[in-house]
Amino acid sequence: MSMNKREDEVHWLTAEEERAWRAYRRMVIAVQTRTVQDLAAHGLSEPDYEVLSTLSEHPGGTSTLHEQAAKMGWSRSRLSRHATRMEARDLIRRAPDPTDGRGCLLALTETGRDTLREAAPTHLDSVRRHFVDRLEPEELAILGRIAEKIADEQ
Repeated sequence: MSMNKREDEVHWLTAEEERAWRAYRRMVIAVQTRTVQDLAAHGLSEPDYEVLSTLSEHPGGTSTLHEQAAKMGWSRSRLSRHATRMEARDLIRRAPDPTDGRGCLLALTETGRDTLREAAPTHLDSVRRHFVDRLEPEELAILGRIAEKIADEQ
């Protein structure tokens, strides 16, 4: 059998399913676009902010490249390339992982901590303005449950 399904075997979306899917996609793109624009005022991209904020959650602001890539849903090579760019801007530094001779650690620098400290209020205000404050508390709770249900599918 070929890789392509025959047209009569395709499980097409209903009109309501397609409406919901397209609305979800538009919502994600709209919120992401707006929050990215607000982060740009600090010279950060969304991936920059994600790396800085997730590193800040670890003791000492340090994580393995492998753990960080898994948390972000990225390949290690993609994160490694991005880390190179962030390292050139003195936001993070890399060091050999003493527990894994082939791995490396990513750590926040003082510049990275300062940048995150300066950008966090802008980012949080942006998330509130473009997402949280646009929903009623019940809607936010439902959306949170839906998001967890879909994300936990893995």
